[in-house]
Amino acid sequence: MTALRRFGLLAPLAALSLAGCGLNSVPTAEEQVTAAWGNLQSEYQRRADLIPNLVETVKGYAQQEREVLTEVTQARANATRVQINAEDLDDPAKVRAFNDAQVQLGSSLGRLLATFEAYPDLKSNQNFLTLQSQIEGTENSILVGRRDYNEAVRAYNTRIRTFPDAIGAKIFYGAKPKVPFEAASGSQNAPKVDFNTAG
Repeated sequence: MTALRRFGLLAPLAALSLAGCGLNSVPTAEEQVTAAWGNLQSEYQRRADLIPNLVETVKGYAQQEREVLTEVTQARANATRVQINAEDLDDPAKVRAFNDAQVQLGSSLGRLLATFEAYPDLKSNQNFLTLQSQIEGTENSILVGRRDYNEAVRAYNTRIRTFPDAIGAKIFYGAKPKVPFEAASGSQNAPKVDFNTAG
């Protein structure tokens, strides 16, 4: 009877010690990273979906801006070609390639949106204004999504490196740190558009 009673007292203690080793918290933190990544991917997809409509709207007004339109179209193709899934979030090279493609697309899109200042008719076009507003909103959502993703990565990486969760992370899950997004060099600079080129 005393052995059974002793077991009854030790069982909850053993369960608490195992729970303190990351058996539940590590997968929970990893799922938060995956969820944040999924939300961010949906914002990037929304931006990619809006761009063809924006390009077509601008084409009618800005025939001489073919170079910018071509650059945006090519950058969109490159960005949608670079695929990354939740299992790749611990591979710095894959995350960097994805980030670089998205940064290039954002930069090209910024140049395209900056061109509308030179076209008074385009500025009054309701389709353009609606698309511009949707893209600006999506860009803001991407910024929030990147911040949320980086915060989830920070929490996960901290959890798998600190005691006692580090024990379960290594022994049971073989956990590897996830890769956060970093700002691209020059991303603090606004796109430059010069309409005073000699023609």
